[in-house]
Amino acid sequence: MGNMTENFTTEKARNYGSDVQMKTPIEIALGVDENGKTTAKKLYTFLELNPAHYARWCKTNIIENAFATENEDYEPFTLNGECGGQATQDFELTSKFARKLSMTQKNQRGEEARDYFTGLEDRAKEITINRQQLSPQTQALMSLVEGQARQELEQKRQAEQLNRIEQAQNIIVDTFQKVDDAEDFQQWANDKIARIAESPKFDRGYGRSKNYSLARSESYDRLKQKRNCRLDDRVQKAIGRALEERPDIKKSELQKINKIYIIANDKDLRPAYELVIKEMMIYYCVS
Repeated sequence: MGNMTENFTTEKARNYGSDVQMKTPIEIALGVDENGKTTAKKLYTFLELNPAHYARWCKTNIIENAFATENEDYEPFTLNGECGGQATQDFELTSKFARKLSMTQKNQRGEEARDYFTGLEDRAKEITINRQQLSPQTQALMSLVEGQARQELEQKRQAEQLNRIEQAQNIIVDTFQKVDDAEDFQQWANDKIARIAESPKFDRGYGRSKNYSLARSESYDRLKQKRNCRLDDRVQKAIGRALEERPDIKKSELQKINKIYIIANDKDLRPAYELVIKEMMIYYCVS
């Protein structure tokens, strides 16, 4: 085994259980918490396995593992579920179970993870043995401090969860504000599309202008699924009518006759498109 793994294990053993909040590269990569736990996604990524097979790997090695117990070796939780997006299942893993999963990968990364978690468990055992040599009064005091620490961490977890719920509620309140005037509706829709395009979850890796165009196109595709409308044809017809009625109409006024204009002035398309925008905002977690 290389020096890097040995350094990882030695450094963790030195700091485990201490007040020094320093993390080694392998701890950062695995997202190891104060209890030595990691997650299935973090471990899977660290092991450099194929991202496309993550769900199958979890099913085979965690959910259907005859030698693993839920809420003892692993605890399932959901990512991205609060904002209405595509939920991803993840699992919090104990160091012991993470070590076993690492052993199934016969590569360097698997050995590094295995050695790290082995060192972590060995150090935890040493701490347990040394504690038994302390006086009953000191052991009781340590148990009290640990209990308070667990309570504080749980309160922090609940506060973070409440914050996520409040953010989701703010999204819902914001998106379901009713807009009555046609011009105000166009402004509202353009503003929401821009915010969707700028959201991290929507980002396609292009520039701002391209993302905006893609968000706009997606909104029209979603509208087409709800209402079988030909927006391009209707825009051209509306422009033709405007030219017939006002031959001297300015070009700047003709440019205002676009798809959003057609939608805003159609009593059937407008509520459907409003729903589309709201669905997209919730799906892409736009606040």
